[in-house]
Amino acid sequence: SHVLRWIVKGSLALPIPISLYLYILCYTISLQQRGTSAANMSQKEVNGSSHRGKVLTLETMNQNVRQVEYAVRGPMVLRAVQIEEELKKGVKKPFTEVIKANVGDAHAMGQKPITFIRQVLALCAYPALLEDDKFPEDAKLRARRILDGCGGQSIGAYSASQGIECIRKDVASYIEKRDGGIPSNHENIYLSTGASDAIVTMLKLLICGEGRTRTGVMISIPQYPLYSAALTELQGVQINYYLDEDKCWGLDVGELRRSLTAAREHCNPRALCIINPGNPTGQVQSRQCIEDVIRFAKEEGLLLMADEVYQDNVYAEGCVFHSFKKVLFEMGPEFSSVVELVSFHSTSKCYMGECGFRGGYMEVVNLDPEVKAQLTKLVSVRLCSPVSGQALMDVVVNPPQPGEPSYATFTKERAAVLADLAEKAKLTEESFNNVPGFHCNPVQGAMYTFPRITIPQKAIDQAKAAGQAPDQMYCMKLLETTGICLVPGSGFGQREGTFHFRMTILPPKEKLKYVLEKIAEFNAQFLQDYS
Repeated sequence: SHVLRWIVKGSLALPIPISLYLYILCYTISLQQRGTSAANMSQKEVNGSSHRGKVLTLETMNQNVRQVEYAVRGPMVLRAVQIEEELKKGVKKPFTEVIKANVGDAHAMGQKPITFIRQVLALCAYPALLEDDKFPEDAKLRARRILDGCGGQSIGAYSASQGIECIRKDVASYIEKRDGGIPSNHENIYLSTGASDAIVTMLKLLICGEGRTRTGVMISIPQYPLYSAALTELQGVQINYYLDEDKCWGLDVGELRRSLTAAREHCNPRALCIINPGNPTGQVQSRQCIEDVIRFAKEEGLLLMADEVYQDNVYAEGCVFHSFKKVLFEMGPEFSSVVELVSFHSTSKCYMGECGFRGGYMEVVNLDPEVKAQLTKLVSVRLCSPVSGQALMDVVVNPPQPGEPSYATFTKERAAVLADLAEKAKLTEESFNNVPGFHCNPVQGAMYTFPRITIPQKAIDQAKAAGQAPDQMYCMKLLETTGICLVPGSGFGQREGTFHFRMTILPPKEKLKYVLEKIAEFNAQFLQDYS
């Protein structure tokens, strides 16, 4: 800048044209320097290298989110994905593929879609196919009805926040038929993004208060980690009640009462969650058990949340699915007019396995009308659940009927899927009970087995020294040795001193046999190494 001032000062003694030229030149250079300086300052701000630093860090982010844990897609799965990448790059392993037996994703495990379901969805997605003679008339009939309920007759349009009305009416009719004629009002049906979205929505409505008045929610242990994760995020109080492993993961009202009494010392218990059939434990609750739970909820003033997404997945002889709503109303007005109940269902499980479409619903019973208005407001914030998932749910609750062209194929495919699952449930139970140190209860329903495993003290000590749960170390070593990805029982909760893992029964039969053999081989070597 000193040089520029000297040039300008000297140039004033020159003839006017030259001096003017030099003055303009120097002024231009000065502007360019200022622009470069400002650009550099702006770039520093963009790159986050200014004095302010990052706005969002681990310390400044929502700490409730930071504390959330979801074992089903936790460290085991992250490592499994890394191993898959290593295999693609040619890294040598004692196995050729990763088998993700950690999650109930039926189609990812090779289950074929139900033909009728996909036909209706194809027609809804591309209505020009309605003129194609390759599609049966009953599929076209359902597709037209769904499209007539959509804005612009397109599933690409938003729906009402509660869901497409004709689909909610079909859901209500399905529930009435399932429950032997007990009425269901479509105004009490909310279509959702899978069952998970609906469960979290209800927890948002429930949780309030501070300190000892903070809402507590009773969940089973072992539990599906969605519940603990949502309660952590929403700062609700998790109230554990333990299922009885020695009685096929039975639910005992005495244990519910023990848990509730203890919880009232530090929070305000307001809801009781039941998963039936059970995840991860695979038990199917008896009617007597459900009646006992309903009486307990009435006596203690608790809202019931019935997670019934596996209602078609019942395999064991003598076991029957009883919906909480059906039992509630059959117990009479003393209960059916008082107990608040929310039931959940999904397109992701049962015989459908359509996880990716994210279809689901909840039915609310005895909800205060003013609270129901708030629920409708809450779901409207997210506009609506995926309309493709709503359409899929409609096909699930309104399948082909006798006399329709698709009925025979549909019933054959549905029965084949459920029969295959029943066979694999039995195979898994028998195989694990032949493994030294394993104890596996009958897989009465759902899609998982949750065997108790024996871990030697030497391995327990090593795991604790490494800051790991012993069954997490076991599962991680299994993954590294065999490529089989499971979820450690510690991710679901378990009684102190016991160890488990959850494994899905979804792999094709031959692959499932391979998995069972490899786990048995690994377990024998593990016990030998740590004996």
